[in-house]
Amino acid sequence: MGQTLQIRPLEYPDIYKVTKWAREEGFAPGTDDVSIYRSTDNQGLWVGCINSEPIGCISGVRYNSFYGFIGLFLVVPEQRGRGYGVELWKRALDHLNDLPCIGLEAALERVNDYSSWGFAESSPTTRWKLEGNGDIYPSLEKSQDIHGGELHLLEGAAIPNAAVQAYDAKREPSPRPHFLGYWLNHASGKVLALVDSMGACHGFGRIRPCLLREGKGWRIGPLLADTTDLAELLLKRLIEQHPGTVLLDSPGLNNNVESLLVNLGFEKTTKTIRMYKGKQPPISMNNVYALACLELG
Repeated sequence: MGQTLQIRPLEYPDIYKVTKWAREEGFAPGTDDVSIYRSTDNQGLWVGCINSEPIGCISGVRYNSFYGFIGLFLVVPEQRGRGYGVELWKRALDHLNDLPCIGLEAALERVNDYSSWGFAESSPTTRWKLEGNGDIYPSLEKSQDIHGGELHLLEGAAIPNAAVQAYDAKREPSPRPHFLGYWLNHASGKVLALVDSMGACHGFGRIRPCLLREGKGWRIGPLLADTTDLAELLLKRLIEQHPGTVLLDSPGLNNNVESLLVNLGFEKTTKTIRMYKGKQPPISMNNVYALACLELG
């Protein structure tokens, strides 16, 4: 153990530094993701400091009284191996330990570590990458009416938030209205939704700018849809006019994702393992094609 670690809540001035760390680790954070994490649970993000200088961070976000998620967990390279990561880990776990279920995404080399703390493997999560020019689907139908006018493609402020929230709540491990409200109404990127004449949602997705280790790119997530055909339509519409590197994290519990993404030109890059402590949420992921972010599940 090195010097004493002081752990305090993440403050607004820390956001730039934490985002920089996440970029250097290859997390490919969205340009304003960390501020949204902080808004979701302002008691669930911490930085660890040595002599008042931040050297690591972690999030342990409570969605509600049933579900929480641990992520954004890192210590700067020069301070690793001194026990600081364990101290941060314990702080996040203590914050969530009364919940019936806690989730996280584990790097392959960390699965055994998390297993020793009571987390069990659920399924793989795959990161996919597409290199495009923003106009790779020239035959894409430009009409805003889909399926003979039964569905309408809406963008931004035209999307009925309540319908999207209701759709998401039935297809994710836990309802997340606070997080989703910030995520889908943020100024960066684009949000699209498929809505019928009765105002019900049948799929939605967001693309946002992200920070690669070198340069910038785009990340898609979440992406949810009733069918693979509708997911494909949303994907194409999100990708158009967004040239460069596009990243997407797909859940292993949706067996239809791989063939869809391969057909669209995506390639696999990395893999993590979704793990849960407690009872895994009993929900199908068949309509989930991309996760919002790995840091908040």
